[in-house]
Formats: sequence, C-alpha cells, structure tokens
Amino acid sequence: MEQKVQSIIDILKQCYPDAPCALHYQTDYQLMIAVRLSAQCTDARVNLVTPELFRTYPTLEALAGADVADIERMIHSCGFYRHKARDIVLACQELLQKHGGKVPGTMEELLALPGIGRKTANLLLGDLYGVPGSVVCDTHCIRICERLGLSKGKDPEKVEKQLRKILPAEESSDFCHRIVLFGREICTARNPKCAECPLSPLCTIVK
Repeated sequence: MEQKVQSIIDILKQCYPDAPCALHYQTDYQLMIAVRLSAQCTDARVNLVTPELFRTYPTLEALAGADVADIERMIHSCGFYRHKARDIVLACQELLQKHGGKVPGTMEELLALPGIGRKTANLLLGDLYGVPGSVVCDTHCIRICERLGLSKGKDPEKVEKQLRKILPAEESSDFCHRIVLFGREICTARNPKCAECPLSPLCTIVK
C-alpha cells in the first residue's frame, strides 16, 4: 500500500504541480467564511459570491456587526443561506471575543466555532498553518479514494481516519487539493474519463 500511495501522489504532482485552494481569499477569516459557504455548494459559486460580501464588509469587525438578513441576501445563491449567514456572523464575533481576531490553529478550537466541522477545520489547519496530517474529506476525496482502493465507505470522518494512516503527513493537505482538481477534470462522479486517466493502472474500478 505504501508504494501505491506514493505512486498516486507522484502522478498527481506531475499533473498538478501546484496545489492551491480553489477558494479565493486574502485573509484567514475570509477563507473560514468561504469554506463555510462551500458546504453543499460549488467553489465556483462561492467565488462569485464572496467579492461582494468582502467589499461590503471589508473587516472582521464589520462582519461581526453585520445584519444577518443582509448576509443572507448576499449569499442566497450558495444554499442553506440562513444557517450560513448566522454562522458567519457568530463565528466572526467569536474570533474577536475569544481569539484576538485570528482564526485559531487547533482542531479543538476550530470545531468550537459556529458552523465549523472537521472538513473546514482540516482545510484551515492545512492552508493557514501548514499542519501536517490535515486531511480534507470532501465528496471528491471520498469518491476517488474509494475508487483507488485507499479507503472504504462514505462517512467523511471514517475516511479521514483511514487516509491519515496511509498518507504521508507532510503530503496530505496538498494531496486533497490535487484530488479536487483531478475529480473535476478526470475522475468525475458520473462518466469518469477512465481512458485518459493517468491513475487507471492503480484504480480498482478500471480493472
């Protein structure tokens, strides 16, 4: 398994030398908000919505004091907008009240923030703080890792634990970003492009 995992990592690195987060942001709290908005929504849609949001509320303090109804209006197209708007305002308030205006750098502190689950927390830890072993289990990661025989099941937390055991800790965050790019371009949910897939020799569904 170790050799297979390394082969997959190497191929993904060749295909995607850079491993940027698909969400656009300039500050730590902007990334926190963008990831919250991305739940049950595409990154592309979030990137269309956040510019107006961050122009209208250009500081953490402004967001913490925002009218939730106004946030709802701006993020409406992202879905689940009422819950997301409430979580955004409350989380920004907590950053100011409990964390000195910074997104905290531990899993425990992140999970205590409104609307922050393990997926969001892992992404923030990996992208903001470079924490080794940060595994972001989104739908692409779960689907593709099962196809590749790296994990089993659909439960994000269980898949995260499985991947933590086999992924090199220093590679895990970038691996997850590359998997997202790969899942959008090649290993799609429906009609994956198996004939042109560089990972097909290592895939369980092709054989």
